[in-house]
Amino acid sequence: MTHRTLPERPGVRFASGPVTDLHAELLRAAGERQVWVLGGGDLARQFADAGLLDEVVTSIAPVTLGEGRPLLPRRLDLELLGMLPNGAFIDARHRVVGAQRPRMA
Repeated sequence: MTHRTLPERPGVRFASGPVTDLHAELLRAAGERQVWVLGGGDLARQFADAGLLDEVVTSIAPVTLGEGRPLLPRRLDLELLGMLPNGAFIDARHRVVGAQRPRMA
């Protein structure tokens, strides 16, 4: 998903617009395989808000922890499924239980 015009790459298709419009196409293209969506936190939020996100896999580097900056733009209820070292990173796999709704003041 992108808002920019990018050069073509073999085996890569760029798209823009609502994720709900693209989801059925992603499932058809994947067949029996899993659909992996790579992108930033806002893209994950769009899939989560549409109820189309089952898991979140993150690679956490020490610098990410040092800044204290949120990884995703929306809090999600996540269940940790596993962690693996990946060089200097930690890959954490979570099942998405649901989006946390903002508290009303």
